Amino acid sequence: MSEVEDVRRDRRGVTGSVRALLADGTAVRLRELADADAEAVAQLHRELPVQDRYLRFFSAGTTSGPPVAERPGSAWIGAFRGAALVGVAEYTVGDDPAAAEVALAVGHPEQAHGVGTLLLEHLASLARHRGLRRFTARVLAENTRMRRVFADLGLPVRTVLDRDELAVEVDLNPDARYLDALAERQQRADVASLQPMLRPRSVVVVGASRRGGSVGNAVLRSILAGGFTGTVAAVNPHAAEVEGVPCHRSVTDLPLPCDLAVVCVPAAAVPAVARECGERGVRALLVISSGLSGDDPGPANDLVEVVRQYDMRLVGPNCLGLSNSDPAVRLDGGFAAPGTAAAGEVGLVSQSGGVTIAVQDALRRLGTGTSTAVSTGDKYDVSGNDMLLWWRDDLVTRAAVLYLESFGNPRRFSRFARRLAARIPVLTVRSGSSEAGRRAASHTAATATPRVVRDALFRQAGVSALDRLSEVPELLALLLWQPLPAGRRVAVISNAGGAGVLTADACVARGLPVPPLAAATRHALARVLPSGAAVGNPVDTTAVVAPAVFADAVRVLLADPGIDAVVAVTVPTALGDPGDGIAALAAGPGRTGTPLLAVRPTQPENVVAVGGAAGRRVPCFADAAAAAAALAHAVTRAEWLARPAGAPWAPAGTGPDLARAAGVVSRYLGEHPAGGWLPPDGVEDVLEAFGIPVLRGAVVDGPDAAVRAFAQAGGPVALKAVADGVLHKAAAGGVRLGLDSSDAVGGAARDLVARFGGRLRGLLVQPMTAPGPELLVGVTADPAFGPLVTVGLGGGLTDLVADRAHRLVPLTPADVGEMLGEFRAGAALFSPDARQAIDGEAVRDAVLRVGQLAELLPEVAELDLNPLVASARGCVAVDARIRVEPAPPGDPATRALRI
Repeated sequence: MSEVEDVRRDRRGVTGSVRALLADGTAVRLRELADADAEAVAQLHRELPVQDRYLRFFSAGTTSGPPVAERPGSAWIGAFRGAALVGVAEYTVGDDPAAAEVALAVGHPEQAHGVGTLLLEHLASLARHRGLRRFTARVLAENTRMRRVFADLGLPVRTVLDRDELAVEVDLNPDARYLDALAERQQRADVASLQPMLRPRSVVVVGASRRGGSVGNAVLRSILAGGFTGTVAAVNPHAAEVEGVPCHRSVTDLPLPCDLAVVCVPAAAVPAVARECGERGVRALLVISSGLSGDDPGPANDLVEVVRQYDMRLVGPNCLGLSNSDPAVRLDGGFAAPGTAAAGEVGLVSQSGGVTIAVQDALRRLGTGTSTAVSTGDKYDVSGNDMLLWWRDDLVTRAAVLYLESFGNPRRFSRFARRLAARIPVLTVRSGSSEAGRRAASHTAATATPRVVRDALFRQAGVSALDRLSEVPELLALLLWQPLPAGRRVAVISNAGGAGVLTADACVARGLPVPPLAAATRHALARVLPSGAAVGNPVDTTAVVAPAVFADAVRVLLADPGIDAVVAVTVPTALGDPGDGIAALAAGPGRTGTPLLAVRPTQPENVVAVGGAAGRRVPCFADAAAAAAALAHAVTRAEWLARPAGAPWAPAGTGPDLARAAGVVSRYLGEHPAGGWLPPDGVEDVLEAFGIPVLRGAVVDGPDAAVRAFAQAGGPVALKAVADGVLHKAAAGGVRLGLDSSDAVGGAARDLVARFGGRLRGLLVQPMTAPGPELLVGVTADPAFGPLVTVGLGGGLTDLVADRAHRLVPLTPADVGEMLGEFRAGAALFSPDARQAIDGEAVRDAVLRVGQLAELLPEVAELDLNPLVASARGCVAVDARIRVEPAPPGDPATRALRI
């Protein structure tokens, strides 16, 4: 995180305010109200007509009573435009400590813009953070506007008619329906706010220079050369015109305000220019200038304050620019070399100008240019999340490419990317995945590396994560030009036997089987191909095959219902080039829903188009490994699209005893404000509160007490050391198993006392459980991404094998099903023909409950169930640990701008 980001976060924390967008794309500022705001609240309420006083209850309608800050069990949030209070929401807790009565008022001119809904979102978030579970209200039955506000909020609402009023109860739990409704509102508001940025009617270049080679000159020339359909203005106090465009001395001298200002002035001058833009009515800033995020945070902070004050959107600073190739816009506002980009159908957002240029150039050479491209640079405001929202309704954009070095709000990214990926392919190039220097205390945290967390996010959101820039055009060529495969089975055909074998090996290495062909397919191939051809899989047509014959053989493979994709490998010979047959096939009849890929090892480009019009072209690769990698990504996308969407899981019945679990955590944090590892009985209480099967034990203080606990257990026991600084008891020599006599228990207890000395805090005595496969189920809370759930092989092998799968919460049953089949041991343990019977449903239920615990108890920083012993009769955690710490502030679900 840059220094300027730290400053911005500190300021937001001190002021307690955030900016958020309304439905029309304008912004308001939200903050908790204080004593000094009471009269403004009262005035707002007095100015409302009676029919617009949305709720009967509104304690702020008078300035009498105690000040706001002294009212226990209440909270006020206000919405401001500039200094003017335009709306207020309040809750007050009554006799039920889990419920509060809510009140709302919005100034008449601001109604129907979404102010009320936005206030309720933030008030509900504040209430949840303070332990409330329900809002209640009484609304006049004829007040359809307020009833609609509650219904559109997306939270579960129950209403009961009581004479001329409705008694309303709102469940504050943010379920999947609420998050979807929130995302819809976010999208409408965000797209509206980005219109002046991405579809401007007018642009002014501030710092347009006459000097060739300067950024200001290059940007202006680029806008003019691109044929921008709106009006163009320039600001240069020392020139009458630049590139034929008349110049103005300052932004304030412009005859009319512009939608977009492109700022190309020195860093120190940027805040002043931004202020002039705000005063002149400019709605969006594209700050090309660099140097604002240096050692002196002053210019960056000043720019942020100006953007806030005038409610502008901002791309940059320190960026390459942006473009929109829509014929109705034709804006190229950047300083890439002429001819780098081409108009097309791929959306691109990148924090790196160099990556932006490289991807645009690759797409141009492929023949698939960009629709919109945004270089976010230092990303003060507009980010990848904004572009995900923009592209969802942009029907020109058929695929999206992201290069993100950081995530402002990963949980929002996950929701937005998931919604976009359901419509078009979303690709990202991984970055910042280094694991160097990471330290962890638990088995789970040890595997929660930056790359693991990001990959879990990408996998769940349906984003194709790539490691090389060159993979971007390779995968896009397949996804844009060919149908998605229905499965993983691949047929390989080649006129060069060795090349076909290498291609088959590459497919198998990517998890794409190359199965034997059906008898009917082999017979059909034998009728088409020369007598010396091999008609197995891979198919070797021999080197003397004619292009037309090769194409006929490919048609046979495409028609085989047991094949999901065909890879055709060709090399030219003196007798002809079978690749010509592929081109004819792409343009001719007989195409099926089976994707076709070509590999031509002699071509100079990584991937090119072969034959056919747009949408029927065949991607041709220079390297079989690249073709196999692209095909594997396409298969993964097809599987993601086909999986059940699934809402976040909720257990049958009454659900978890959250009050019991939260009480354990609260009491511990009360005694240990910095947090720490819960004692064994606290761990057991929390797990039991969520219905997670755990083997309870007794913590005793010495050998004699251990013997008495053994007698009460009535069978063999395990004895474990509870000692300071010891988390992995077995690794530290702190576990004794199968103790079946008083002498054995007493001797083992004395050994542990001697081994751990003054560090020993007790001895845990547990009954032995039935043996079975041992699993690890854990949680680690990433400060940005949220809780990550891990499942893998447990027990003593967990660190040796490191065989695990990961997902972020909230978990769905589909997520857990994939996890249990994803790690290598799980694929064998939970298969129908597994050697040892396991109650897979019990394990799935336990993992889902762990995910629910992580979601509902944000104080849980780490959790390990290791081992969770599985058997045909169920599963049980025989060793568990939980580390808690104060919950992080804020709510990633609420709408808020970055600055």
